[in-house]
This record gives sequence, structure tokens and C-alpha cells, in this order.
Amino acid sequence: MIKLMKITFALFAALTLASAALAVETGKPAPDFTGTDINGKTVKLSDYKGKIVVIESYNSDCPFCNNQYKTGAMQELQSDLASKGVVWLLVNSVNPNNSSHRTPDQAKQEIADKKIVATAWLDDSSGAVGHLYGMKTTPHMFVMDKTGTLVYDGAIDNKPDPMHDPRTARNYVREAMDALIAGKPVPVAQTKPYGCGVKYAN
Repeated sequence: MIKLMKITFALFAALTLASAALAVETGKPAPDFTGTDINGKTVKLSDYKGKIVVIESYNSDCPFCNNQYKTGAMQELQSDLASKGVVWLLVNSVNPNNSSHRTPDQAKQEIADKKIVATAWLDDSSGAVGHLYGMKTTPHMFVMDKTGTLVYDGAIDNKPDPMHDPRTARNYVREAMDALIAGKPVPVAQTKPYGCGVKYAN
């Protein structure tokens, strides 16, 4: 019995270490990935080396994510950063069997309806990118500097409430961007993401 417990503990420890090794870490190079956008174009993170990149885990059916868009707060941030040359990648990891999944045509319509200002919408229905980055919620935000280093991982802001006005919150992504553009250290590198759980296939 004791031997079995030791083996079980060893397996659990190994799995924990393996999971930790796969997790992204601020201050370290962001893991590269290859995905496909809703226009069928191949997108590689490394193609944007030399640019600041924002990655957003997205599902508009989530009240927390929807609140950012129905108020226009997220689009305002996207538009402002786009004018400064920032790349914004929307990652939708909802599996195809979930009602929140979007086909490419549905995604294109959603972009138009919500006036989303993103460089690309990645169809990550396999969950490959989401799992690689440990995306836990929608939204879950990541920011990379021009060298490809992950400088922020976490919540969009400090108000985990699907009814609040995002413009009254402390926006961690905007803070990170302002710091990077000014050549200063990012004030907050990591926070706990909030929102709905990502609807992975497994």
C-alpha cells in the first residue's frame, strides 16, 4: 500500500512539473505558435518579432468578455494600440461542438457587427494555442514586447464584474502598453485572469 502511494505521489509530482514546464512565464520568451485565421491565412507569432503583440482569449458569449465589447471599451483600446503599431491577436479556443463556436463566416460577421479592431482572429478550436499559453478564461490577456518576451499575463482589468463600466477600471493591458511604448518597465507583470472558463474540447 505504501509503495503504491509512493508511486502515485511520484506520478502526480511528475505531472505537476510537466504542467509547470509547459506554462508560459513572464520575463521569458513567449512560446511561438502557428495558427490559422478565419481567412485561412497561416499566422505565426514569430512573424511579428519587432512589434508589441497582444493576445486575447475570446468568447463573446461570455458575459465578462461581452461586457468589454458591448461598452466599446475593448474596441477603443484595440483601435488606440493599432494606431501605435501594436499587433492584436484574437484567439477563439471554443470547441466546434459548443454553441459559442464561430465558423469563419460567423466570425467575420461578428468582427463587423462589433467593430473589432484585431490584426487577426485565430480559429483555435483544437485548443492548441489556448493550452500552450494556459488560457484559463475569456478574456485572458497576454502582452509581448518587441523582443518576443512575455511581459504581462492575466486579467484585462481590476474589476471582475460583467456589469461594470470598463472605462472606470484599472486596465492592466493599457498600463503595460504605455510602459513599453515609453521604454519603461511594465508596472504589473501578472494578475489572476477572470471571466468564463475556456470551452476546450478536452
